[in-house]
Amino acid sequence: MDIIIYIALTLIALSSLLSFVRFVKGPTAADRAIALDTLSVIGIAGIVLLGYLFKRYIYIDLALVYAVLGFIGIIVIARFIEKAL
Repeated sequence: MDIIIYIALTLIALSSLLSFVRFVKGPTAADRAIALDTLSVIGIAGIVLLGYLFKRYIYIDLALVYAVLGFIGIIVIARFIEKAL
């Protein structure tokens, strides 16, 4: 079972790298906002997997708080982009 978690963590690292490239390279502000939201979701998945791997289930609570803050943050960014257009 641990090998599946290590494979998932490797895929999370690869996807976060690709999403970060889109965040830096994104031609528009909307592309950057979507990449930032994707990085947030990938980070949440990484926190949950690491919490399971280390048997520290408090990380799941941390991931839930991070998800709520990420959702509020992307709403604020979307409102800002909408006003700028």
